[in-house]
Parts: sequence; structure tokens; C-alpha cells
Amino acid sequence: MAQFFPARTACRFDSPGERRLAERLEKKLEDDYLCWFNIPVGPKGLQPDFVVLHPQRGVLVLEVKDWKLETIQSMDRGMAKIFVDGQLKTQKNPMMQARVYAMEVSMLLQKDPALKQPAGSPRAGNLIMPFGWGVVLAGITRKQFESTDLAEVLNPQQLICQDEMTESVDEEAFQQRLWDMFHHVFPCHLSLPQIDRVRYHFYPEVRVSAQPGQFGLFSDADAPLPSLIKVMDLQQEQLARSLGEGHRVIHGAAGSGKTMILGYRCAHLAQVSSKPILVLCYNKSLAGRLQQVLAERGLSDRVTVRNFHAWCSDMLTAFNVDRPAQNLSIDAKMTQMVQSTIDGVDRGLIPRAQYAAVLIDEGHDFQPEWFKLVVQMIDPESNSLLLLYDDAQAIYRGKGGKRALDFSFASVGIQAQGRTTILRLNYRNTLEVLSVARAFALELLSAREAAEDGVPIVAPQSAGRRGAFPELLRCESDWHEWNCIVERIRDEQGKGRELNDMAVIYRSKAQAQRVERALSEANIAYTSGISAKGRGALYGAEDAVKIVSMHSSKGLEFGLVLIPGLGEMPKKGEDEADEARLLYVAMTRAIDRLVMTYREHSSFSRRIQDSIGSVRQQLAEVDSQKAAG
Repeated sequence: MAQFFPARTACRFDSPGERRLAERLEKKLEDDYLCWFNIPVGPKGLQPDFVVLHPQRGVLVLEVKDWKLETIQSMDRGMAKIFVDGQLKTQKNPMMQARVYAMEVSMLLQKDPALKQPAGSPRAGNLIMPFGWGVVLAGITRKQFESTDLAEVLNPQQLICQDEMTESVDEEAFQQRLWDMFHHVFPCHLSLPQIDRVRYHFYPEVRVSAQPGQFGLFSDADAPLPSLIKVMDLQQEQLARSLGEGHRVIHGAAGSGKTMILGYRCAHLAQVSSKPILVLCYNKSLAGRLQQVLAERGLSDRVTVRNFHAWCSDMLTAFNVDRPAQNLSIDAKMTQMVQSTIDGVDRGLIPRAQYAAVLIDEGHDFQPEWFKLVVQMIDPESNSLLLLYDDAQAIYRGKGGKRALDFSFASVGIQAQGRTTILRLNYRNTLEVLSVARAFALELLSAREAAEDGVPIVAPQSAGRRGAFPELLRCESDWHEWNCIVERIRDEQGKGRELNDMAVIYRSKAQAQRVERALSEANIAYTSGISAKGRGALYGAEDAVKIVSMHSSKGLEFGLVLIPGLGEMPKKGEDEADEARLLYVAMTRAIDRLVMTYREHSSFSRRIQDSIGSVRQQLAEVDSQKAAG
């Protein structure tokens, strides 16, 4: 079955013929076919009905017409005169139209040196794959066509007629019709990187910047060729383009691209919505990062990004609802702020349906009553909700010390039945980093089955990128431990890594203060998240190391991650499983390199040490087997 973008069921077809052809393409073609519907091609944004790509065939453009014989008054090679609702109108000859689209596709792809025939080859400078075009006459049979003189202006070999695209049509015969449409055929074997480059040019939205800590929606300058290293995988692209209307839930492992999809969705909704868009998350660091990225994309005037409690505060202020007393503790004040917002909505003081759409990142840290509140903020006309979830990263506790895990989405007003997707592939971490993190948190990440409307734990699967093994360094003294951190930062800086691409992730405030002192004495610029303001403003223009807590690191990523004080975990008085989740989250922030330090062994440092040893042995055996065979 061919892969469709967007998913065929999410496409908005202009005619029954387009819908019927889409069904045939999806069901009559094999898995290695990629099909795009209504794709805007090139600087002119031309939109062919269908573009079909096969790694050993090339790229084909198809234009669909539902015309009947009596619809056509006359046609030459340039134009056709047809009856539309009883009126005679002039349109382009569909074969000429398909040809123009195909040439635009060819010129677009030929701009990429990696998609051109190499110098010295017989076709040097031309596209590395054949390209063709054709027309689908969804309302005219082959016999009817042959009874006319249309063959003079529509090449019969480049046509699929009504009776050649029926549900019962032979798969091989249908495919042969497609590939007979090519004028020039030559050997073609597109590699996966070459296919990714085609997708890069077709849809800028699938680009992933090579810059650290950035995601989605990149221009040529932000994710340039030939230095392109990543695009969304096929599942991510299909999902991002196929979300459609209603409530959608994405369960995704750490590093699987959930936030990138959120960025894509924000840009789309901002273009089509009259009301504002609301993006909510739990921690201030991620809210600040999302706010920065969306502002860079010019979306800040249409998309509001807030952490949940800050949004509740906004609501109380905007609609003059009583705020919590100032003499309450922070936790009590936060709890009261949420309850006051809920009460304000119930009493009609805070209006419902304020937003065209609500998008929630870090849904695993939301409590059920928060979901009930937020769902009421969505305009019923659009009814657009996107919830991103990874229960393995749920690191905050709900009321009474109980994590809000076991509840159905339906019970909190989220209509997720039949609209959930699971992303398992981790693209953020190297195989070495992810394998060690998984081995450490093996019991935590044991995949738990759940009903579609429930909350599964998704164990991440590596995309296979290789790198250095995580380091676990034993330090002789307090001074030695902080000096190790400084030296690792200087070493990476000397290799060309920017300070912005490095983070020290701490467990306790005392550790953060010691890191600040060590970096300050070493004259290394840093931005710290100890203060509430700091957590929301970690991403300024300054090139500086980020000092961020384990709780606040969720949703962020850095090329180099340093985790000091591992011997102090699990923290005294805290649940060991909760502490393991925290460390797992911190470890999986590392894109390339992970360095952990300790002075005295703890149960966690021993588990990490054992995990590094076992993973090193497993990967060595795998590499040896690959080399042998």
C-alpha cells in the first residue's frame, strides 16, 4: 500500500475522480511508493493534483479531470472549451497543464546538486531520475475516448481512463499504465537520503534544522543544502499534514519529534483561524523556548504560548477574578490559582471558547481537572485540540502525591477515540545515549498496554545515529567535580561547539549555585534557570551555557549535556521511581554527548555504570556481527 501525504482520509478532494484515483494509488501501489496530493511546487506554488515517487521509477505528475464526452466542446494542444454548469468555459489542455507541473518539479529538484547526474555521465547535469506526466479522465472510458479525435491533442499513452481505474483493476496493469507515461526511461535507484532531499524540496515544513535545540518550519537559510542532515520521517510528515479537525492525541517517546509537529500545526492553524491559538505546557523553560521559536516564525501575534499556571494567572487578571492570597505557600497559591480559574469559568466570569485551537505539550504532567478546564476554551466551531503525551516523562505529582496517570481522555472531555498516534522512533539521541538511558530506566519504560483512550508508556526506539558513549566520571573532591564540568565545556568549545549548545542539568539548587560559581570563575558565559524569571528566559541572544534543573529540562535538547552530582541521587526523601524518571529525562536531553559526574557511589551511579558496560558490550557484539557478515 502506497504512503499518502496527507493521509488519504484527510485529503479534501475537489472531485469524485480525485477521490477515486487516490484510492487506487494507495491500494494498487506497493509500500515504497510515495504519493502527494495538491502539493505546492516551486516558487510559483503550482499545485498538481498528484505527484507519485518511486525509488526505481522516478517522479510522475498526474492531472485529474471528471469531464464526460458531452462536457467537451472542443480541444487543441493548448486549450479546451468545456461546459461547466451549462456555461462554456475555456481551460488549459490538461496534458499541457500536467507537463508544465512536471517541468516545474524537474527544475525544482535539479537545483540540488545531489539530485543531478554526476559530471562525466551521459546525462550529466540532468535530474538523476526519470520524470513524466499524464492525465486521468475519470468520466470517459477508453472506448469512448477512441471514438473521438481527442488522441490528436491527448497522447493515448499518457492517459488513464475511467474503466482503467476501477476497484477490480489488476495491480500490475494499473502500475504499467502509470509508467508508460514516461518519455525517457533509464536506470534509477534512489537512496533514502536522496528521497529525503526530494521531500525537503517538496515541503519546507518537513525540514529539521541542523542547529541545536531547533525544530520544524525552516527556510532554506535555516536548514540549508548541501548541509541538510534531517527531515521529518515519513510517519511524522504524514501525521503533521493529516491532523485535520477535532481532537488529536500523539503519544511519543522522548526525542520523537512531538514538539516539531506542534510547531508545524501552529503555523497551519494560524493561517486559517480567525481566533487566537493557545499553546500550553507545564514547565517555564519549554514555554520560553516555544515562545522564542514561534516568534522567530512570525507567529507571536496569533499564537499565545504559556505554561499552564501562567495562563491561569492571565485569566484571573484579564477578567478581574479574585487571585489567591499572597501569604500562601507557592504550592498552595498555584493550587488556588487553578481552582479560581475553574470556578471563574463555571460562574461565567471567564468566557469559554476563547481560542480557535489549543495545543498541549507535556500533557503527561497535566492533571485531569486541568484538561477539563482547557477543553472548554476551544471554540466549538473549530473544535481543534492537539495533545502531546509521553508518560515515561511524567515527572510531576498530582494531588496527594499521586501522579495523574490512569484516567481516560473521554472522562476529561478529550474526544480521542480513533484519533491517537504513537511515535516510537527517537531522533534526538545517538544510539549510545539512548541505549544507556533505556538500560538505566528499563523497568520504568517497560511498555504498558493501554486502551486507545488511555495512556500508554511508549518505549523509544533508536533511529540508529551513532556517537560517543556516555561518560561517567568519578571525581576525588568537590573542586575536582566542578573542574571536570568546566574542562568538558572548554574542550567542546575548542572543537567549535557553541555555548548555547551545552547545558548543565542539576538536581538540587545547591548544585546549580556551585555550577554558577565555577563557570563564573572560569569566565564562561551562562544563563541560569534557578529563578522563575530565569526559567522562562533561558534562550536569549547571548551565547551562553544553560544551567537548568532536571524538571525544567523536559522538552529541551542540547548537543552536550553535563549532569553533576549523580552520587546525590536518588535524593533523600524522594521516591526512587520518581528520581529515576527525572534522571532519564535529563539524560535524553543529550543530542550528541552525555557526561555525568559523581564523588561517592549511589544506587543510581552504580546502575549507570552497569548500563554503560552492558550497552558497550551489546553494541560491540552487534558491530562485530555486521563486520563479519
